Amino acid sequence: MTQADFTAEIARLRPTLKSFTHRFTFDREESQDLIQDTLLRALTYRDKFRKDTNLKGWLFTIMRNTYINNYRKAQREKTSHDNSKELYYLNVEDEHTFNRPQESVEFKEIWKNVNSIKEDLLVPFKMHTTGYKYEEIADHLGIPIGTVKNRIFHARKEIQKKLEGYR
Repeated sequence: MTQADFTAEIARLRPTLKSFTHRFTFDREESQDLIQDTLLRALTYRDKFRKDTNLKGWLFTIMRNTYINNYRKAQREKTSHDNSKELYYLNVEDEHTFNRPQESVEFKEIWKNVNSIKEDLLVPFKMHTTGYKYEEIADHLGIPIGTVKNRIFHARKEIQKKLEGYR
């Protein structure tokens, strides 16, 4: 497929992509951004497209992955959107305790329960919850990756049991 044919075929599928965005968002601007990102990625990675592949399915996959990546990025950034006219909410200090969990009694109680589990379960669990990957934990502790996964699983189970009594 030539570059011109590829581009023409993508342009022909644009309305289909637009209707597909409604699975992810009903916001018009976000929908347009998602289509634009999808088309840009498709054109950028044209060399990855195989001749015997379904182009529509390939574009849908790109769109879905783009949406998921954008969603995860937004979650990491914890972006706050202030739709007020004067950006009022961005200038107001938040005094709620649920936004400052370190001061919450419930938060302290949960961490007391977490810290009370056995040390061999606690270390891998804390490393995992702070962002370490299984492989990194295994290397750091000098244990097999299966053992790391097992310890994290059992740590979660112990914490859940302790917290059930707390409710």
